[in-house]
Parts: sequence; structure tokens; C-alpha cells
Amino acid sequence: MDNPVVVGAIAAAVAAVLTFGVVKFLDRLRKVDAENQAKEILDRAARDAASKVKEAELAIKERELASKAETEKQLTKSRDELRERERAVEKRSEQVQQSSDDLRKQERIVETTQRRLAERLEDSSRRNEELAKLIEAQRTTLHNLSGLSPGEASKRLLDTLEQELQQEMGSIILRHERRVQEQVEQKSRDILLTAIQRYASAHTAESTTSTVDIPNDEMKGRIIGREGRNIRAFEKATGVDVIIDDTPGVVIVSGFDPVRREVARQSLAKLIADGRIHPSRIEEIAAETTKEIEGFIQKKGEEAAEEVGAHGLHPRVIYMLGRLHFRTSYSQNVLRHSVEVAFLSGLLAEMVGLDGTLARRAGLLHDIGKAADHELEGGHPKIGADLLKRHNEKVEVVHAAFGHHDEIVTEYPYTMLVATADACSASRPGARRESLERYIKRMEELESIACGFPGVEQAFAIQAGRELRVLASSRDTDDAKAAKLCRDIAMAFEEQLTYPGEIKVTVVRESRFIEVAR
Repeated sequence: MDNPVVVGAIAAAVAAVLTFGVVKFLDRLRKVDAENQAKEILDRAARDAASKVKEAELAIKERELASKAETEKQLTKSRDELRERERAVEKRSEQVQQSSDDLRKQERIVETTQRRLAERLEDSSRRNEELAKLIEAQRTTLHNLSGLSPGEASKRLLDTLEQELQQEMGSIILRHERRVQEQVEQKSRDILLTAIQRYASAHTAESTTSTVDIPNDEMKGRIIGREGRNIRAFEKATGVDVIIDDTPGVVIVSGFDPVRREVARQSLAKLIADGRIHPSRIEEIAAETTKEIEGFIQKKGEEAAEEVGAHGLHPRVIYMLGRLHFRTSYSQNVLRHSVEVAFLSGLLAEMVGLDGTLARRAGLLHDIGKAADHELEGGHPKIGADLLKRHNEKVEVVHAAFGHHDEIVTEYPYTMLVATADACSASRPGARRESLERYIKRMEELESIACGFPGVEQAFAIQAGRELRVLASSRDTDDAKAAKLCRDIAMAFEEQLTYPGEIKVTVVRESRFIEVAR
């Protein structure tokens, strides 16, 4: 026992046994722990699986419930639509049934109406036959009583009807003429007002201004004066407006009264030539020029009266006649126009056996109203007639002044003579605004437009372009074509040309046959 080797071996063996036992014990403990852990894991997995199953079952049940609710909703909607369709079909069926009933009623009414109509037609035919027999009997009785044959009676009846129709047609034509006349007057008034509105400014600017040349633009300042006192004094003394703008070398005098405008023009020219421009000098020059112009006017009136042999005129009438020297109409001097009318009126009066002196007097004074139409109301014929009547002129002269534009009924032959002479003087080529070149060009345009139509051989413009004579070929044009050609030419003038008044188109179609006897 005391051997240490043995003791060591035994100790080693005991230690090994103990170690083995401890190891086994530890292994057993680890195994138990592992089994417990595995059991816990399995239990937890089982619980998780059960929870997942329950959640899945719940989700499935929710989806089933949602699907069931959606299905029920769609079923409800489908049922509602079916009910609406059923109601619509029922309503439509009722309407069809009602329409069918109405149609049957209408058919019965139509059948009844047809029967009644057939009965009425039969009754009407029977009455027509009876009426025809009665009319024939009355006609026979009338023929026997009147002693007229059927043809003569028909002719007399037709003549009576024709007379009645002619009277009725005449009344209808007069009624339509009156209506058309009213429409034409209204339309012409509108056109005239439009033309006045459109051209008033241009015409006014041209006919109411005069220009005065100045040596330099420094003179404009002198005309205006300090703070405008010179120009104000000038406008007050002359009664016109002075326009000073940027136009070089020109001062414009503006006013409706041509005599005042001429006084202002000459006064301004004198002031510019004199060089002394101040208010007192302006008043002095204006008064002096006014006196000169009045003397000039009186002289012009006396010369015109002496030229045509109109003696014994009132001084006021002579003065108003001289004022016409400063009045123009379409660029024609009214005083010279009056002298022309006087001579033409005298010639015409002597040709027809009337008093040439009286005619010349009426012609000279026919436009006397234009000398005062800027101061008095009314047209120049009325103003002139009132002026002549106040100064004891003869009734023929007064009537000629009042009626030379056909505004009143003509009572004296001298009025017609003056109106004729007035038209001749106004329409004379070159007398008014149109220049000779423009006049000739207008004549050529008239003739060229007419010659451009087929069938026209020659065309001649006469009466100062107020009439066109067209010679049409007799081979290529008959009467109907000639009438159409005349209208086409007139329409072409209206579309292509601008002209005062009117143009009369005359188409002449002539056949000529020439043979030579040998």
C-alpha cells in the first residue's frame, strides 16, 4: 500500500473515473438543456404556426366577407338595373299600346271623314251640275234679252275686265312709284349726308384758306408779336384766323367769308412789305384795305352790270353782285359765271321772241344769294330771291333767282331760260374744276370702255361727257342684244369711273344697204 506507484496508479484511476463521471454528468446536463431548448423552440414554433394559421384564416374570412359584400353590391345594382329596364319596357309597352289605340281612333276618324268627304263631293257635283244648268239658262235668257251673241258678250265682258285691270294696274304702279320715290329720297339723303361727312374737311380746308408768302421764318415771330399781341390784334381787326405753323415761307389766313379773307390777305401782305407790325399799324392797314376792297367790290359790280346792260340796279344789289368776284363754285368764278349766264339767257330769250334785256338781268342776278349765304340762313336761291324782292326787282327776276335749280314750280319762261343758261355755263369744258387734260382723258375713257364691248363699231362722247352715242353693228346685234349692250355699258361706267351727275348712254343700231346703178 505504501508503494507510491500503486498509489499513483490508483489515484490516476480514481481521477479518470471521476473525470469520466463528471464528463458524463456534464454531457447529460447539456443534453437535458438541449432537449429543454429544443422543446421550447418547438413549443414556440407550434404557437407561431398556430397564430399564423389563425391570422391566415382570419384574412381568408375577411376576403371572403369583402368578396361576398362586393358580389351582393353588384347583385343589388344588377337587380336595380333590371327593375329600371322592366319599368322602361312596361312604360314603352304602355306607350305603344296607347299609340296603337290612338292610331285606331285616327283610322276610324279618317274613315268617317272620307265617308263625309265622299258624300260632300257627291253633293257638290250634283249642285255644280244644277248650277251649270242654271247658269246656262240665265246666259240664254241674257242673250235673248240683250240681243248679243256669245262671242259679242264675251268680248264686251273682256273689254270691261281689261279696263278695270288697267285702272287697278295704274293705281298699283302709282302706289309703287310713290313708295320707290320715298325710298329713293331717303337713300339719296343718306348718300348725300355720307358724302358731306366724308369730304367736308378736305373741301373746307381748300375753299376757306388763303396763303401769304413771307421772306423768311423770322417774319413769323414779328407777326405773332410779343406774347401774341400782334396776331390777336390782326385777327380782331380782320375777323379771320391766322395759322402759323412749321411750313417754311408761308402764313395761312383762314375764314369762311371770302371778302374778309381777301382783306386779311392783302393787309398781311402790306404789313410784311412795310415791316412795321404793331397793333395800331395793323388796325390802320386793315381799315385802309377794307375801304379799298369795298371800293373794288362796288367797281366790279358796276362793271358787270354795265357789261350786260342791266341798268337801274339798287346800290346794295350792285355791291352784293361785286362780292361774287371773291366767290368760287367748283373753281369757277361766280361773277364771271353770272355774266356768262346773263349773255346766254339774253341770246336764248331773243331766239324765242322774249325780252332779251330782262333775261340778261335775270341771268346776271340769279346767283346773287351766294354773296350772302355765309351770313343768312337758307340756300342761295331763297336768299337771293328775298334780297331782290326787298330791292323792288321785277317778279320775273325774283322768280328766276328762286327757281333756277327747279326747286319750285316754274311760272315764268325766264326762269327756264336762266336754268338752261346756268347749266350751259356750268357744263362748259374747263369752266369748273376739271382741267382740259382731265376732260379729254375722261372723254377717251368713256369711248374706250364702250368700244371694248363686242358688236360696237364706234362710240362718241358728247355733251361734255354727259352723253355717249354708241353705234352698234346691225349684223352682230339685234334689238334685244342692243338693249342689253346699252345696260352693260352703263353698268361698266358705274363700276369703273368716277364722274359728277349722270351719263346717258344711247345705242344706235342701223342697217344700210348700198347699190350703184350703172
